[in-house]
Amino acid sequence: MKVVFSRKGFDSSAGGGPSPIVDGRALSLPIPAGRGASATTYGSLRLGGHARRASGGKLSGRHRCHHDPRFLADGTAMLGQCGAAQTHLENRGVGAGDTFVFFGLFREGAAAPHHRIFGYLNVEEVLPLTDAPRGRVAALAEVGMPHAMAMEAGNDAVWLGRGATNAPACDALRLTVPGGPLTLWQVPAWLTQTGLSYHARADRWLPDHRLQSVSRGQEFVADIGEREDAREWLREVIAAIEA
Repeated sequence: MKVVFSRKGFDSSAGGGPSPIVDGRALSLPIPAGRGASATTYGSLRLGGHARRASGGKLSGRHRCHHDPRFLADGTAMLGQCGAAQTHLENRGVGAGDTFVFFGLFREGAAAPHHRIFGYLNVEEVLPLTDAPRGRVAALAEVGMPHAMAMEAGNDAVWLGRGATNAPACDALRLTVPGGPLTLWQVPAWLTQTGLSYHARADRWLPDHRLQSVSRGQEFVADIGEREDAREWLREVIAAIEA
């Protein structure tokens, strides 16, 4: 089994600032759509004010966003991925039965920004869009999946399963150590033993189960195999997200 730490949402380069914590919950703001296909605006998601504040006035409700990952009311979750990030997932053997743990940059009020987990996706299916039936692609486009509207690359795919978002902003889901810096994370003990893709350098793994995380990248894969401690951590994280 693999656990993917998947970076999503606003940050200093994509959007311009951290996503907000609203009423005690992590509200991940989708990144701007740019030139990519999208029928979704921040206003249509009722995120116009949050996008304006987080971007320092550069974005508003009229701007289109890349609404991905998507979480539907029936518990369906979906993630579109392509290019080098999709190839990395394929090369690491990620597929059905594995779990994405979504994290991003957040700020509560005037406090310092930090990384925290805000959602998850238990993968049930990986759908390569170039080979998918047209009806399935059209159905995904109809619910607002941008990758189904216009493929970004030849290896464009949608990952489908069950999941949830809008997690409580609790300590159990925080990655950045109290007091920072931003990319210094407190991680579970099992992760220091399994390792994490893009974090092979020994000097990144520090005493007291701390990790100096890379500042760029989207998908970081941990192969947990049959480790019960890692599976128990994942169960606790999902329970915290769904609380």
